[in-house]
Amino acid sequence: MTFTRKTHVLLAAILIAFIVVGGLWYVGQQAHATAASSDAAGAPTVAADPGDDVEPVQPGETGPAVAPNAAVVQEAAPNAIHSPDKVSRDIALSPNQCKVRTLNAAKGEVLPDPSCTPGAIDPAVSEESIGSTICRSGYTATVRAAASDTDKVKKLSLQQYGLVPVPSTEFDHLISLQLGGTNAVSNLWPEPNREGAPGTTNPKDAIETRLNKAVCSHRIALGDAQKAIAHNWVTAEKDLGL
Repeated sequence: MTFTRKTHVLLAAILIAFIVVGGLWYVGQQAHATAASSDAAGAPTVAADPGDDVEPVQPGETGPAVAPNAAVVQEAAPNAIHSPDKVSRDIALSPNQCKVRTLNAAKGEVLPDPSCTPGAIDPAVSEESIGSTICRSGYTATVRAAASDTDKVKKLSLQQYGLVPVPSTEFDHLISLQLGGTNAVSNLWPEPNREGAPGTTNPKDAIETRLNKAVCSHRIALGDAQKAIAHNWVTAEKDLGL
């Protein structure tokens, strides 16, 4: 009986010791986990660099094409008239019916009367056909009306605008042939040149050429260029974001 009681006491002591050791181990593990969590919370956060996802453009490479921020004039498209060999008498005008709008006479910045010369385009010229039309060297010579015809229309146009013949006045296509303009009364007007100009070459000519290059290099759309120059050739490049 005494032996049995001693055995029970011994077993109880062993069990208590085991429980104590286990408890101490558990407390130690919890303390370690808490410390690790605190260290992680105190570590600095690494933010993603906005440029990490951007593939840099290497020297000599071209980045993605970006559409120009063009303030394109929101107007109806010009009338379409196919008349490559003669001037179409698409509208009838009376003497002194039209008036030019002079912005700066010294610089030759003069605009036509929009009610008389709104502009007109050749439907044969489109965004899809520019490679074989306006962007092809020598194109304008193939669609320019004969001088014998334009001279007659120019004489009438001067009367309609109430202007006297001056050597420096150009009978101008408002929407130039190199931008898909057409030979029509609604697209032709007697354009006064800058003061003291020796000939018909005027500031609008250079703008027409630059717009043609911008269209042919796909920097601007053909239709946008046509509307912008018909609206105001002086501000056309600015309106198109060039």
